[in-house]
Amino acid sequence: MKPSRLYLSMYVFTTVSVLVSAFDPFTTTVLVGVGATLGRTIYNYLHESCDPQWISFNVTGLQVDLDKKLFGQHIASRIISKAVNGFMTNNNPKKPLVLSLHGWTGTGKNFISKLIAENIYKKGMQSSFVHVFTSTLHFPHQSQFLEYKSQLQQWIKGNVTNCERSMFIFDEMDKMHPGLIDSIKPYLDYYDNLEGVSYRKAIFVFLSNAGGDSIAQTALDFWRGGQSREEIKLKDLETLLSLSVFNNERSGFFRTSLIDKNLVDFFVPLLPLEYKHVVQCVMAEMEAKEKEPNQHVADMVAKDLIYFPKAERVFSVKGCKTIESKLDYYL
Repeated sequence: MKPSRLYLSMYVFTTVSVLVSAFDPFTTTVLVGVGATLGRTIYNYLHESCDPQWISFNVTGLQVDLDKKLFGQHIASRIISKAVNGFMTNNNPKKPLVLSLHGWTGTGKNFISKLIAENIYKKGMQSSFVHVFTSTLHFPHQSQFLEYKSQLQQWIKGNVTNCERSMFIFDEMDKMHPGLIDSIKPYLDYYDNLEGVSYRKAIFVFLSNAGGDSIAQTALDFWRGGQSREEIKLKDLETLLSLSVFNNERSGFFRTSLIDKNLVDFFVPLLPLEYKHVVQCVMAEMEAKEKEPNQHVADMVAKDLIYFPKAERVFSVKGCKTIESKLDYYL
């Protein structure tokens, strides 16, 4: 029993003990029962649990966050909004929601995961039902491959058993050992349950830089052709992206059955960010720091970044990744 729960139980027990001393045995039994129920109610109110009080999808909140906080990602915004909304409002999904986000560093992959979590779980990314796996941290050694596969299966099974509305985020998929992610393939498939556990209400989000170059090249081709980035559609990137990560030997998705069996619901491309998007990031960061938005400072920070191609300086190489540290310098 955790300390907070122990102290709460002691408090309820003491309070009830004082009350019951003044009543007959029958009344005493009733009061003890009420006290125990009250204790559980108070504990559940204070301690996160797998129920609607702590897990409740805010469809409007997610849409507003995507519209106001995610810059330059019209394709990703639309996919995420529709996919998460459709999944969370379906009381009987046939399989877990599986999203694979791809793009250069700093384009918003982790940020999108954060927005999803914040609009489902009351505690957001701090929720005990949101689980983040980072390849270089949790699966660093090729020699322990078999051990990792077993651990990963146990972690997912244990957490979904604890709460069917669990969310799993796999960062640095491009650095994961090929074949490791296939160990959880059964949990992403169309099964009512596996060994008594249903995974159909869980969410799996994969984050990867793999495919980022293909996405950037497509965006650059549109720019050079005089077309707006908003004219880029999912169909222009989805097949190219899935084939790119499937055939990339350095990708955690290399030859994976997750792609071969079409278990990834959406491949979400994150476009490289242009100068104007970087400025928006800087302005948003100033607001987050409770500083007065300053266009001059935003321009200075944005101009300090490296852009690609070198001649045209169209896209920020690191997106908005280093904005926070650079802004501290200029402020």
